[in-house]
Amino acid sequence: MRKLRFGFFAVLGGLALLLGGPGDCGGLDARRAAICRQSVSAVVEPDAAVEILRVGRGAAPASMRVDYRLGDQGTAHRARWIVCGFGSGDDLVSVTTEHGALSGAAVHLLKRYFLEAVETPAVPSR
Repeated sequence: MRKLRFGFFAVLGGLALLLGGPGDCGGLDARRAAICRQSVSAVVEPDAAVEILRVGRGAAPASMRVDYRLGDQGTAHRARWIVCGFGSGDDLVSVTTEHGALSGAAVHLLKRYFLEAVETPAVPSR
């Protein structure tokens, strides 16, 4: 009986992955990464030169992390980061930088007046 039970769950797991289960979230990750990269523009000075170092999943579930540096390539600046937390889908619910977390009101304003109202281009990767 144990062999049959294990085989049944193995087949279910394989079908879930094949049909786009939890392992198939490349499109969602791409949307979340774009939103997080756009958010970098909101937390730096308006005319700052931003160099994206890395974009990837954050340590927390449903989060993305963007590592970046301010300034020209010839100038040594310390690396900075932003972590964007997401609810269901690509709904931005939190933003944290090396200086701390943005308040809920600040995240709402970021979404409403920066990300949704204006087609803000994401900072290009290097």
